[in-house]
Amino acid sequence: MYRRSLFAAAGALAAPAFAQGAKVLRYVPQTDLTVLDPVLTTAYITRHHALMIYDQLFGLDEQLRPQPQMVEAYEQDGMVWRFRLRDGLRFHDGEPVRGRDCIASIRRWAQRDALGQALMARVEEMASPEDRVFTIRLKAPFGPMLDALGKLGPSALFIMPERIATTDANTQIKEYIGSGPFRFLPNERVSGARVAYARNADYVPRPNGETSWAAGPKRVFFDRVEWIVMPDGGTAAAALRNGEVEWWENPPNDLAPALKRSRDVVVRRANPFGAVGTGIFNTLYPPFDKPAVRRAVLGAMSQADIMTAVAGEPEMWRAGIGVFTPGTPLATDVDMAAITGPRDLARSRRELREAGYQGETVVMLAPTDQAVQAAASEVLVDRFKKLEMKVDYRVSDWGTLVQRRASKEPPEKGGWHFFHTTWNGLDAINPGVATWLRANGERAFFGWPNVPAVERQRLAWFEAPDMAAQQAIAADLQRAVLDQVPFLPTGQYFGQTAYRRTISDPISAIYAFWGVRPV
Repeated sequence: MYRRSLFAAAGALAAPAFAQGAKVLRYVPQTDLTVLDPVLTTAYITRHHALMIYDQLFGLDEQLRPQPQMVEAYEQDGMVWRFRLRDGLRFHDGEPVRGRDCIASIRRWAQRDALGQALMARVEEMASPEDRVFTIRLKAPFGPMLDALGKLGPSALFIMPERIATTDANTQIKEYIGSGPFRFLPNERVSGARVAYARNADYVPRPNGETSWAAGPKRVFFDRVEWIVMPDGGTAAAALRNGEVEWWENPPNDLAPALKRSRDVVVRRANPFGAVGTGIFNTLYPPFDKPAVRRAVLGAMSQADIMTAVAGEPEMWRAGIGVFTPGTPLATDVDMAAITGPRDLARSRRELREAGYQGETVVMLAPTDQAVQAAASEVLVDRFKKLEMKVDYRVSDWGTLVQRRASKEPPEKGGWHFFHTTWNGLDAINPGVATWLRANGERAFFGWPNVPAVERQRLAWFEAPDMAAQQAIAADLQRAVLDQVPFLPTGQYFGQTAYRRTISDPISAIYAFWGVRPV
């Protein structure tokens, strides 16, 4: 009764009046949407939201190739790139998309994104000589230009109107107007319960090609999409089986067998690249300001223990994971003994003391509404305690954690020391898209590591002339990471997604809402 009443409350909130006969897709997201500005956070829930209402200059296909999306044509002449936008692109307020909107959006995005920072360091000038044209003139070569403009991972590049994109990159925007296939309905948003979107009737998909992840025509077959927030897995499972929702983003693996027994539900792997885990240290404050302390924690960590808790069955996870996603060109086994070698807690406790740990209380953040993060956090807090570290274990919902992790205040004044998070394996294929590899202090990912040995190799990758050079740099970068430990690599797991047979196969690799249709 408790679970059913929870869904009934959410359903009541999710039922505003709309046209009779409208096609509605009801979706259970991983967590509530608390940050709406895609520049301010790397949270995937915000990326999913942004993919609906904004569009991208280039879209990444399932072969990891950036394809023209908003761009109609482009050319490179030495150090000058010229891009022409497709005709008919309009923002939700009716204004046409212009080259200057693209330039302003690139500038704002690049202030916080690692790949964007690398691009702007090589830009001499950006200009819009015509409404549908913009140019980028470089002062130094930049090989991954199209990868940058079509970045798909967290902090992807989305195009906003110039008046919005000129907002400082550290300030929340106040309007959520894009040119994408859906319109955000802010008046229907209920914190902790519902987010709603309507099909953008004025959206013009690409006229040809096949839909492939974020590339190709973005054709929408539902009039509305409603995100129904359900932190309780049992409630979400019952709602899916009963047809009260059509798609559940990430059911916990322990609930998958029961879902598979329903003839009306499909359960499958969500993403061929899986997800990779990272433990994030706050390097601004003791004890994790000391590399030797972080090394001692790495030496005590077991990826197998963490991934067993996260994913259960051995076929759903892998240990022995370094910096880059296994099976991708830059994955390497350099110095992997730091992760795969024998664990000796007595030795690690001694190393921790010798490294300068002085009994500081470690504030560890953990979410209640993210099963994967919660499971990993339980294993890690236990390991910290076995290292005889004092831990203040702060549990909250993921949205609250996302807000707190942005604080640079001392941990005892509302800051933090450590949290665990995960990333789509697609976002760990190279230094350009791996946000957490930034080690440039104030401009780095949360935790703000300042590790020149890591940053030097990360930046060198952008200058590499070929794959052999990229792989050599990737090996050196992994060596530096496992020595200085700006973060903990915690393994790889394969999540699942579940949907009813009343809809066609959704693009769950990126959780897109185009292409899926009623059946």
